[in-house]
Amino acid sequence: MTDDNFATSSADLGTGRMDLDLVKDLQVTMHIVLGSTSMTVAEVLDLGRGAVVKLESKVGDPVDVIINGRVIARGEIVVLDNDEQRFGVTLTEVAKPGARIAAKNQRAA
Repeated sequence: MTDDNFATSSADLGTGRMDLDLVKDLQVTMHIVLGSTSMTVAEVLDLGRGAVVKLESKVGDPVDVIINGRVIARGEIVVLDNDEQRFGVTLTEVAKPGARIAAKNQRAA
């Protein structure tokens, strides 16, 4: 029994490229990695409300945009003017399909 909605052979796939309409409605989680740091367990236990954790990244450094554990772009943090002081990311580098962008910080990805 076959269903007309599914390819039954490689010939049915045409060029071999997946029809992106099949996955466009899937939800993914995007992470923006601002930076990282290393701490001892004792330092972590000493953290409390108001503590400032110094990151290895500096203001203006590019941030990694990660989907499903893969860096798909890099960008700059921006403040959104009319949205209650929320942040956004302006993309400055986007991976080409099938290409990989190395994580700025290997611990981040």
